Amino acid sequence: MSNELLFIGGFLLFIVLILALDLGLFSKRDHTISLKQAGIMSFIMVILALSFYLLLILKGEYLHGIENYAKLEQIVKAHKHPITLIPGHFEESLRIYKQNLGIEFLTGYVIEYALSVDNIFVIVLIFSAFAVPEKYYHRVLFWGILGAIIMRFIFIFAGAALINQFAWILYVFGAFLVFTGVRMFFSKEEDDAIDPANHKVVKFAARFFKIHPKYEGNKFFLKIDGKTLLTPLFLVLLIVEFTDLIFAVDSIPAIFVVTKDAYIVFFSNIFAIMGLRSMFFLLVNIIHKFHYLKTGLAFLLTFIGVKMLAHDYLKSWGFTTEHSLLIILFILTSSIVASLVFPKKKTTQAH
Repeated sequence: MSNELLFIGGFLLFIVLILALDLGLFSKRDHTISLKQAGIMSFIMVILALSFYLLLILKGEYLHGIENYAKLEQIVKAHKHPITLIPGHFEESLRIYKQNLGIEFLTGYVIEYALSVDNIFVIVLIFSAFAVPEKYYHRVLFWGILGAIIMRFIFIFAGAALINQFAWILYVFGAFLVFTGVRMFFSKEEDDAIDPANHKVVKFAARFFKIHPKYEGNKFFLKIDGKTLLTPLFLVLLIVEFTDLIFAVDSIPAIFVVTKDAYIVFFSNIFAIMGLRSMFFLLVNIIHKFHYLKTGLAFLLTFIGVKMLAHDYLKSWGFTTEHSLLIILFILTSSIVASLVFPKKKTTQAH
């Protein structure tokens, strides 16, 4: 148990250090994040995720305090890992388990990172609709991601408890993901349009608080005549958090099809979420070029939903986590290549 606590405690400390580094080094003053800064930070976050993948392969037994074959067998059964252990061969069985653990994390991370792109599409629309000055993007995203980490933690472990209690709920998740994927495929650009005045979050906040009409620097709140007012920047933060809440309903069930281990779901989610901010600044000015990416994400969600619904059949056919990872990478790569090979035609105005 001490090794398990050490592993989880070390990961939580890692999150705090990354956020503190972000807040201390990059948030001392409001400024526009350059493409170079975003690229460096994105590279660092991907390297950290890959390093964690290697840590799981090398020291994955610490995650659940596995010290003998009986405990390993118990953990594999409890989390329904799709592997076959070798009775009487603890070291070899442990190697198989750790390798699978690493693949599950990597697959979950790729899924989450890919679905984060759709989140970026919406965040760009939010910032544009509310005319947020670029130098305040970082502040909104930092606090938005901090809130997202807390919400994901609650969602993931609540979801794991539900799955353990009611196994049939996986089929509900699967059907929902298929529905979401099909709906995304047929959605139009105008469906994503944001009306600041009539947004449900704005209307909800206005029922309980006074809203200040304009931005006041990087302030979220303003005190006037003893009354606390919400600034438009705080409204934007609320909408970003609400948006992540909606996306979490899609993305978290998607990872449970890869692994039933709540820790691995949490780890893959958090690495993707922490990389979202830097990826936003990397893609914000070019994301419109990847117009087929949303179609790819629609296929991705549909595939994951179908896999969740047909899990038992696919397992009997020898369909593994590695196969899922390859299909996911193929879908994402195809949508990116298609976007570059077949660029979106520019609309011409009649003279």
